[in-house]
Order: sequence, then C-alpha cells, then structure tokens
Amino acid sequence: MISIHCPTCDEECTHRILKESTDLLVQCTECGHVHHAQRPPAQKLLSIRTIVSRETESTVCIVEMTSDDYCNVGDMIVAECGDEALGVEITSIESGDRRVERAVASDVTTLWTRAIETVVLKVSIHSGRTTKPVYKPVEGEEMFVVGEVYTMGGSRFRISHIKLREGQVMRKEGWKAAARRIKRIYGYRV
Repeated sequence: MISIHCPTCDEECTHRILKESTDLLVQCTECGHVHHAQRPPAQKLLSIRTIVSRETESTVCIVEMTSDDYCNVGDMIVAECGDEALGVEITSIESGDRRVERAVASDVTTLWTRAIETVVLKVSIHSGRTTKPVYKPVEGEEMFVVGEVYTMGGSRFRISHIKLREGQVMRKEGWKAAARRIKRIYGYRV
C-alpha cells in the first residue's frame, strides 16, 4: 500500500500495488480506478554517530534513520551499540559545528543521548538534621508518586517532592513522574 494522487478522485489516496516494474500498476482503494504511477524515490538509510550516556560512562553507538527523518531534543529512539539495542532519549543534537533543538537526519553530525531503559534514581532522605543519599537502579518507566511511601537503601520514606530533569518541582500530593524524567527525589523518613 502506498499513498499517491488518484486522477479519478483528484486527491491523494491509499493505493494497492498490483504490479511492480519500472513503474507501478496501482488500484485506488477509494474508487477502484487502476492506473500507472511512478515509483517513489528510494530513501537513503543513514547511520548517525550517537553518544549514549549511562551515568558515569559513555559509549559510541549508531542510530539508523532515513535521510529525510526529523529528530528533536527529547525524542525517544533506539540506538545500536554493537549487538545491544538500547532505548535512549536525545539530549542534544550536533549539526555541523552548532547545537540545535531539531534537525533533519541528513544534517545531523552527532546525537547526544542518555539511556532510559534503566536509570539510577537519586533520592535524598531527610531525618531531623541528617540527610541520607540513596542511589538505586530502576526501570526508566517506573512511576514515583508524591506522598507515597517507598523503601530504598534500608530506609522507609515518604516522598515530599520530586525535581524533574527539565527543572520543574512536583510538590502536590498524588503527582507522579517516570524515573527517566526524575533528577532527584526528596523525602522524609517514616
């Protein structure tokens, strides 16, 4: 199936491919008209250099995109690191000698990303005058809720607020965020 202009409908419609040769013999799924159409140009597949950050270490990997795909800071994509495929989030895009928020794949020099499948959650647990830091690997999609009680590092604590990577602070009870979006959790011992 492809989407091309139908001469009978006089608009772009989905067509079923009946025969392929130097051109295509297609049938419109709207009106049933059969006609010839030019083959769409083949899209070039690019292997884009991608730096994947996992807390204290970084690895050079690749991301495959077609030449006309767009990528944005904040997009979640899959990077290939040897035989391993990782879910990553784009944190910065290098295009030539500048950093941009959005670019077409053919203009991208390097993608800077961070692994989001498993992240290290940073928690500060307050108890009177002392604060205990806890670092725990968790799934990137695991949710944490302001006001809920959790146990980590041998301490039970209630979340008082969550600081997100984008800078916002969530203080309202019941608000929640996925671990991959969290910069630090603050709580008090219960």
